[in-house]
Amino acid sequence: MRIGIVNDKAPLVDILKKVLLSDGHEVVWIAHNGERAVEKCSNDVPDLVLMDLIMPVLDGVSATREIMKKSPCPILIVTSSVESNSSKVFEAMGAGALDVVATPKNGPDGEITGGQALLAKIVVIGKLHGNGRVREHAKPLAKERVIPPLLAIGSSTGGPSALAELLGGLPADFPAAIVIAQHVDGHFSENLALWLDSQTEIKVALARSGRSVQAGHALIAPGDQHMLIKPGGIVELTDGPGKNIYVPSVDVLFDSIRLGGFSKHSVAVLLTGMGADGARGMLDLRNIGWMTIAQDKESSVVWGMPGSAVKMGAAREVCSIGDMAGLLVRHFKKLFQELK
Repeated sequence: MRIGIVNDKAPLVDILKKVLLSDGHEVVWIAHNGERAVEKCSNDVPDLVLMDLIMPVLDGVSATREIMKKSPCPILIVTSSVESNSSKVFEAMGAGALDVVATPKNGPDGEITGGQALLAKIVVIGKLHGNGRVREHAKPLAKERVIPPLLAIGSSTGGPSALAELLGGLPADFPAAIVIAQHVDGHFSENLALWLDSQTEIKVALARSGRSVQAGHALIAPGDQHMLIKPGGIVELTDGPGKNIYVPSVDVLFDSIRLGGFSKHSVAVLLTGMGADGARGMLDLRNIGWMTIAQDKESSVVWGMPGSAVKMGAAREVCSIGDMAGLLVRHFKKLFQELK
């Protein structure tokens, strides 16, 4: 894979080069600040950019945003300050970065630590960028109607910001239970849930096995496990990746809901994201009568997942992220008026 490195610290650049070259990757260019990265990417778009967060002149968030506007390509945030700069990581992911990983470093004996974690991320991104996808079918579950209805959401690249805008537009008394599968690193899931909770009146929490879904509450799948919703609205987390390159998988979530016999008045949503995860699962839900909504191309950072759903006829509605909360509120308001 042809890879560009963006980092202002020479020792860390050397470590990154060693890790990449040891696995057969090619370093096509190096930039020591975000501004230079934007320039270099415009002149030579690589297969992947390893983007640091904290840099002079132009930081990683702004550089990611500019690259995605001018010469879009896969971007992986590689930073030594993951935990202390969680808000910046979410901003970068909202701007189009695919994922985040800690910068490899020299250990006490001179060996490099963290290199395998970086290489593993690169393998997954390579598969995603090629739209590689193998679905895992959830086991059939006994049918059972569940109250409240569900709002099931799948998202990936650009998802954190889209989720914040969507959830931020919902009232605290929103009548549906919300379940979310966002492609994110497992070490970062708790911070994502906390950050989203601070952006909305909806209660947002990390999903736990055995927990029940509730109206006006959102549960987000951990980044290293699949989330299934069993009959009765009970959460089940399963270890991945299995045959899926997406963990958590939106298709696995959607399949569990379809096979669990949930209310056909429920809604499935696909937000911005690379690849096609969730599109087939959404089509299956539409075919059994669900309302299905895809984010439009104009407001998506990457129109992969929602675009795939639109192309295969899985989406009943296509709308901007700014209009989506209003559409959902109207849908459920009409539903409950009809049920009275």
